[in-house]
Amino acid sequence: MFQVAIRGQILYTGLWKILMKKEYVEKGDNRYMRIMPNRMDRGFMKYQEEFEAKALEVLRSGWYILGKEVEAFEQEFAAYTGAKYSVGLASGLDALWLAFRVLGIGEGDEVLVQGNTYIASVMGITINGATPVFIEPDEYFNIDVEKLEEKITEKTKAILVVHLYGQASRMDEIVRICRKHNLRLVEDCAQSHGACFDGQMTGTFGDIGCFSFYPSKNLGAFGDAGAIVTNDAKIAADMKMYRNYGSEKRYYNKVVGANSRLDEIQAGLLRVRLSHLQELTEERVRLAENYSLGIKNDRIKLPKVREHATSVWHQYVIQCEDRDRLADYLNQREIGTIIHYPIPPHLSEAYACLGYRKGSFPVTEHDADTVLSIPMYNGMTDEEQQTVIDSLNAF
Repeated sequence: MFQVAIRGQILYTGLWKILMKKEYVEKGDNRYMRIMPNRMDRGFMKYQEEFEAKALEVLRSGWYILGKEVEAFEQEFAAYTGAKYSVGLASGLDALWLAFRVLGIGEGDEVLVQGNTYIASVMGITINGATPVFIEPDEYFNIDVEKLEEKITEKTKAILVVHLYGQASRMDEIVRICRKHNLRLVEDCAQSHGACFDGQMTGTFGDIGCFSFYPSKNLGAFGDAGAIVTNDAKIAADMKMYRNYGSEKRYYNKVVGANSRLDEIQAGLLRVRLSHLQELTEERVRLAENYSLGIKNDRIKLPKVREHATSVWHQYVIQCEDRDRLADYLNQREIGTIIHYPIPPHLSEAYACLGYRKGSFPVTEHDADTVLSIPMYNGMTDEEQQTVIDSLNAF
């Protein structure tokens, strides 16, 4: 055992050195450090021994679906968010569409949702036959609460709030509007694990909070995974039924459900990462502060955090009127970037049936033309971040 432990430590140290080794690219007379927009390998390596031990534990258990790991993760994640219940699912998209299915929202119903979100948010609505009604975003990239009530009709049944890029939305006013108009409230927390408004964690304000644990998320699994949280015992029970072919008892199906079960190995690995989520979040906050203090270029607009809200900085999203040229400039210097998101849902081919055209939502479309996510990941070195800052300031 001693020899195995020593060899494991040597292997761990060797792999870490390889991952942290700087990679340079020669371009003419210039030499650039290659910096990726995201690095998931470093997040693994930081807790490699814990992840590997948990994976082996689950593999050796002989129980791989809906066992003790899923049950334990559900309890721990509910406690983390402050919700009474959590139900593990196969993906964040499943969390969204099953949320509206369980709430009975479908054909003929309308759901208000911000226009600049990822298309999965909208799919959660339309898979059930309901109609998305798009709302422009505010200066924090979240739903503009001042524009909500003007879009409410007799067909409106719910508001879907998306805490985009990791920042909590203005939940006090959204909750007030939902109560005033007797609307359901669903939260898309795919990017906001741990973000709070007035000290309360996202996902716990409405009927259902929907989470994705896609590997790139702040709380990421090692494959597709998701969950919901709720304070309603019936919603939790219904969700458990729907995720398992619509059955509470094997072969006795009450509804047409889905196969959307969080598997044991992903649940176990998520438990490991959840135990470190606070320190991982603090690291991202520090990286964001470095960017906000270090980037000084009048061409670049930096993200802001709303009063009473916190951000877990799933992405650090800047804006530039000459965004494409900036992205090309950074790419030439081997700095990777991502556009979240270049095509708004209302202009996507998938939703051409809704009849929107260019100009339908000018704020959303302007965001799509100007936003740029710069490198942000756990394990990012000071040298890597300073290289990004220096390049942005030189643009």
